[in-house]
Amino acid sequence: MRRVNPIVVGVALLGAGVYALFTPFFQSGLWLLGASLMTLVGALVVAVEIIEALPPHWSKSKLWAVSKAKKSAEQFEDGAAAHQRGDYPAAVRLWRPLAEQGVAEVQRNLGLMYENGRSVPQDYAEAAKWFRVAAEQGHAVSQTNLGYMYENGLGVPQDYAEAKTWYWKAAEQGDADAEFNLGVAYENGQGVRQDYAESVKWYRKAAEQGDAKAQHNLGGMYRDGHGVAQDLAEAVMWYRKAAEQGDARAQNNLGVMYDNGKGVSLDDAEAVKWYRMAAKQGIADAQYSLGLMYDTGEGVPQDHAEAVKWYRMATEQGFANAQTNLGYMYDKGRGVMQDIAEAVKWYRMAAEQGFPQAQYNIGFMYANDRGVPQDDAAAYMWFTLADEQGFGEAQKSREIVAKRMTPDQIAEAQRMAREWMAKHQQP
Repeated sequence: MRRVNPIVVGVALLGAGVYALFTPFFQSGLWLLGASLMTLVGALVVAVEIIEALPPHWSKSKLWAVSKAKKSAEQFEDGAAAHQRGDYPAAVRLWRPLAEQGVAEVQRNLGLMYENGRSVPQDYAEAAKWFRVAAEQGHAVSQTNLGYMYENGLGVPQDYAEAKTWYWKAAEQGDADAEFNLGVAYENGQGVRQDYAESVKWYRKAAEQGDAKAQHNLGGMYRDGHGVAQDLAEAVMWYRKAAEQGDARAQNNLGVMYDNGKGVSLDDAEAVKWYRMAAKQGIADAQYSLGLMYDTGEGVPQDHAEAVKWYRMATEQGFANAQTNLGYMYDKGRGVMQDIAEAVKWYRMAAEQGFPQAQYNIGFMYANDRGVPQDDAAAYMWFTLADEQGFGEAQKSREIVAKRMTPDQIAEAQRMAREWMAKHQQP
């Protein structure tokens, strides 16, 4: 019988430890597969060293254990390779026996296959089952996955408190996604009492691990003074960290800070730069803001056609501000051929969403026989709705229209306004 070689064991454990240490910073699928594989290989090396040191009369058991460990590692590696090349049926076939033997990393991978419907029918209940068995072994990422299933009612009854329980278990192990999700829960009061300070605590933990979502949200807490003293410069710092990782919401918000000179010196060109990055990722607010910069010539040469392009992109996502501005471009023929009927269409879409500028504009169109037949009752109704939201010119315009109306017509317009407000009242 020989002694365990401490150098071999140390190197194996160091390799696994490096992956365990840095995995929270790299959450890509390939890295996680690599981490899992390194953990298994490290465990195999350690097991072989220990088994080799056993007494000779244990040789049969030693050979069986080594063989089984090697086979499991090879099977996991083959499954990982199949998954990487997109051969999901082979990955499931290779991983399922390991999952049934209780290998937590593989149980989590199998859960993901069922959650996403890769080579198996999408089955949230089956996904939750595999996440649970791994989570109950203390597998942090699986605990986060199971919390997500409870938060969204996927395969299990929706239960925010249960989601928080699993997020907490994973967060206590340093899982950045769980820390972020706990931050969201405390910010919104889902499954817990709303507590901005506690939200900031968890966002910060995830943010300091490099989680872009948490960095963005932590920036928002500093911007709004929720759970921390308001600090716009600190907000900018966290927005920048997230924006530089490609987080589109952070890019948009960093653009807003430069656009308004909050936490940084006002810089229209820098605002345009960040708006453009976010706009290209499909953020409607950024598309609208970039259109506005082109419309007014701030930070870029004035270009109405380019403004129309970005306004239109935002309108396709139902963004009311952009619908109003696109309607105005058609109304005045800026960047497009003048088309009053098209202007009315966009004004109406925004007005129906409750946007006061658009409500005033559509009221003006009805009052002046512009793109629609003159209808003083409709004009009165829309002016009333805009005035209810404090839109400055609406009251005066309604009074002008009222002078042309009979008492019965005014009563009818008021009834129409009440019905619209009742129909669109926020729950």
